[in-house]
Amino acid sequence: MTTLINHQQVPLLTRTDILVIGAGSAGCLAALAAAHAGKHKVMLIERYGFAGGTSTQMLDTFYGFFTPGDEPKKVVSGLPDTIVDALSSTGDMFLRPNTYGAGTGVNYNPERLKYVWDKKIVEAGIQLLLHTTLVDVAREGTERYLCILWNKGGFCKVAAKRVIDASGDADFCHLAGFGYEVAGEIEPAQSMTTTFRMSNVDLDTFKKAGGKQLLNERMKAAYESGKYALPRKEGSVHEMCQQGCVSTVAVKVSDLHALDAAELTRAEITGRKQAFNYEDFFRNEIPGYGAAQIIGLSHQIGVRETRRVYGEARLTKADCMAGDIPHDRIFLCGAPIEDHRKGDQGADETYWQYIPNDGVYGVPYGTIVPRGSEQAWVVGRCFSATHDAHASCRSMAQTMSMGQAAGLAAAITLDRDIAADEMNITMLHDRLTEIGAILEVPKRIADTSRHGWANNK
Repeated sequence: MTTLINHQQVPLLTRTDILVIGAGSAGCLAALAAAHAGKHKVMLIERYGFAGGTSTQMLDTFYGFFTPGDEPKKVVSGLPDTIVDALSSTGDMFLRPNTYGAGTGVNYNPERLKYVWDKKIVEAGIQLLLHTTLVDVAREGTERYLCILWNKGGFCKVAAKRVIDASGDADFCHLAGFGYEVAGEIEPAQSMTTTFRMSNVDLDTFKKAGGKQLLNERMKAAYESGKYALPRKEGSVHEMCQQGCVSTVAVKVSDLHALDAAELTRAEITGRKQAFNYEDFFRNEIPGYGAAQIIGLSHQIGVRETRRVYGEARLTKADCMAGDIPHDRIFLCGAPIEDHRKGDQGADETYWQYIPNDGVYGVPYGTIVPRGSEQAWVVGRCFSATHDAHASCRSMAQTMSMGQAAGLAAAITLDRDIAADEMNITMLHDRLTEIGAILEVPKRIADTSRHGWANNK
């Protein structure tokens, strides 16, 4: 527990039953699940001016709903489906195969998704506070956490009976004194990525000229020649919902730490520089891109891992590769281990390992309960996992599933006056099943055609 601020002098903003810190995909689902029964007061804070986190700041695709391979299965459902359904209802999504074979992605319009998050949160009666940052944590006896916040109105505090840390960087767990591993201390941290979007792309010309195969060949040649100072020999470029637009995951920034402001600043500058190097490369070397231009950079550089909390359980690579479905599972994952790191020759590349047999494993409840916690949970990319396991289980469908489970768990502990680590797993499973979550490996082959989303109900 830190003592940065005299919390007794900070004015109390409100008391709430459940406070969710961070409105990324995990945090939004945690808040929605916590508020689902309408019994508890739920508050959600976010440091930016819109919800969604990575889903709206950097990317335009949900991965993890479907397993890869020739017989894909849909392994995530429940409240996450309602988000995709809302996007589908306005024609703002389609299904597409992934460049590298990580499974069919749910491609969406990220600007529409900002509005979808707003609408869902407001309709659920959740108290949302944007432009607000957690800066310290204290206790009010043994009953509540006091979370010290800062926004343009100054310092304030929220007294919460339960807290769900969905900050991405485990900010609450860090300030509250829970143990964690910093990515890079034991194994190399995954690289960071500034995504960018381009308009005025002639996709027909691009496909007729050779499409992705041509792009891969020319990107590799450009890297090896050094003509455009590209950071890697491969990258992902795909069409968007918006006509004539593409989105990329190509920039790679390594060997800088996202928890250090000076190094993160360098990473932001480097990421933008690389993005415009790519613009030159695309315009000059790739058919269909001659008149293309960057029309948007990610709201900030994309960070894959920083702090990973030590939980009551820890997901390991062995768990993933064994395809275990533990009795206390709270969701399923079929995503391969997708490790973005520096290659042997200095290039930043992506290394893949696929889940054998059924290609699916279950994630235990203890991975979202910080070790020794009675009133707090941790969800999103800061949950309890080793580096390799994290590289599989960080897809947004899985982080939404973590949030869904944590929100329901927090509500159950309030209903029954029990601690986070005293959860009755059967009761949590019943609640998850009631809202449509998937806890058993499906037998049915999913429809992953472009407009096949509605056929998987």
